[in-house]
Amino acid sequence: MKKSFKEIERSSRNVLSEAGVEVSAFEIKLLLADVLGVEPAQIGYGEILLNAEQIEKFETMLEARKKNKPVDKILGHKGFYKYDFCTSEDVLSPRSDTEILVEEALALIAQNAYLNVLELGVGSGCVIVSLLADISELQGVGVDVSAGALQVADENARRLGVGERLILKQASWNDADFVQRIGKRFDLIVSNPPYIATKEIEELDAEVKNYDPLLALDGGDDGLHCYRQIAKVIPFLLKQGGYLLVEIGEGQAADVCGIFEKYGLQTNKIIKDLSGIERCISLKK
Repeated sequence: MKKSFKEIERSSRNVLSEAGVEVSAFEIKLLLADVLGVEPAQIGYGEILLNAEQIEKFETMLEARKKNKPVDKILGHKGFYKYDFCTSEDVLSPRSDTEILVEEALALIAQNAYLNVLELGVGSGCVIVSLLADISELQGVGVDVSAGALQVADENARRLGVGERLILKQASWNDADFVQRIGKRFDLIVSNPPYIATKEIEELDAEVKNYDPLLALDGGDDGLHCYRQIAKVIPFLLKQGGYLLVEIGEGQAADVCGIFEKYGLQTNKIIKDLSGIERCISLKK
């Protein structure tokens, strides 16, 4: 089959639109590039030749997208910050909003010559692996309750060449022996915990509620349960003078600051995302 990208894009979007799924031209280009085994930038405006096997693979991808499966979970990877990360239904799809957590962490590491970092709720590893990939002297520990998530994080660490500097542990911050199992204090702690109120889960987009793990979304009755649990262990895991960076949901900044201030941390600053929403809190011990 020979068609231009515009023709393939138009027909693909029509198919998906009939199923109630709206996609961008870039998403179609990502899927098509994967089928062809090329970079998205290599797909131009000339004719594209697809053989029968490639047509079948592309149609299978469109069928998955019709069911609201996110593009990254169809492809099995997604770009985040400066790198490309493996994804699966065991992990939250990396969000561009979370990149500010990485950027703020890098600034603190540079300013203070920090040597180690802990991530609570490591998921795909996109945050801590990005930090380790950028700073060769940094050592990290990533913790998650999900064995599936830890497998994805381990794969990403190895793919980006930082596996020897990242220790991954399966544990829950709800465990009574959590602090003992971590076993040390850190210069910097980062976390993007679940912060969606339980009653709001059903209102989320289908590609989020059906394909991101509930463990990575559900923040309890008011969305703040995980912050309360993390606040209890932070005093024992963070060095004096060290920083905690947490991602938050819209409208949660004041409440989250209050939770950690009760445990001796001071709010350093609140950082907004590209949409102007307060998205990240920096706290100092």
